[in-house]
Amino acid sequence: MTKLYSRRSFLKGLFSITIGGILTGASGYTYARYFEPSFLEINKLKITHPKIPKSFDGFKIVQFSDTHLSEYFTIDRLKTIVGKINSLNPDILFFTGDLMDEPNQYTQIKEIVPILEKLEAPFGKFAVYGNHDHGGYGTDIYRNVITMAGFTVLQNEVKNISMLDGNKISISGIDDLMLGKPSYEGTLGNLNENTFNILLAHEPDAALKSKNYPVHLQLSGHSHGGQVQLPFYGPLITPPYATEYFEGMYDVGNMKLYVNRGLGTTRLPFRFLSVPELTQITLLSQT
Repeated sequence: MTKLYSRRSFLKGLFSITIGGILTGASGYTYARYFEPSFLEINKLKITHPKIPKSFDGFKIVQFSDTHLSEYFTIDRLKTIVGKINSLNPDILFFTGDLMDEPNQYTQIKEIVPILEKLEAPFGKFAVYGNHDHGGYGTDIYRNVITMAGFTVLQNEVKNISMLDGNKISISGIDDLMLGKPSYEGTLGNLNENTFNILLAHEPDAALKSKNYPVHLQLSGHSHGGQVQLPFYGPLITPPYATEYFEGMYDVGNMKLYVNRGLGTTRLPFRFLSVPELTQITLLSQT
């Protein structure tokens, strides 16, 4: 345990020193601190699969992640993001964790619910725990806030989304890998192989296990895309459980994995070559 702690402390220190070196120039610092974190990229993707029912053809998913509400990602910024999400007219909405950076120290908790309540998705709003949602005794704080805002928290649970014709897809969510108690077998072990199954998992490296179950699409966050990347090199550092997969779309066995870069920042309030994002995924049927 001591060796692991020392290694993590060393990496965090190295990360901070490296960031300082890269951003020493005034223009680099200003861009990474004040400009890129305020940008927003909307990535629009299409997923075609034979198990997507015809009645779900054109079904629109919007994923957002890792807001890390703090003095750096403000309530006003959250209001702007909610407006952007609603403009995409999602059929269903997924939040893949880390709502507040430090839940037990955040002072504007009462202002979150009225904002998130305004998010509109006729087939529901679903969320999972991230490590920051559990951290700092935040487990109950997060659940209370997100459920009061109309989200269903999937903590090792599966829900079916059905159309009037009886066809359905499934949405499952596992608990956070770092600070929660994820149950792969208990959550994914009974998935119907004939149903199109979507998994929400905060940490993308959950795919190393979820690929062994009939999951067709996993959606994750956590990595922030590394938060700071270098040209031709990639992320300077990625957090635990985001070392294999850190950004964008991957094929993992027979499963698709999409890793959202998130919206906020943690540790240091910088982003460099890792623009905040919203993801829109349109399901397309082959039947």
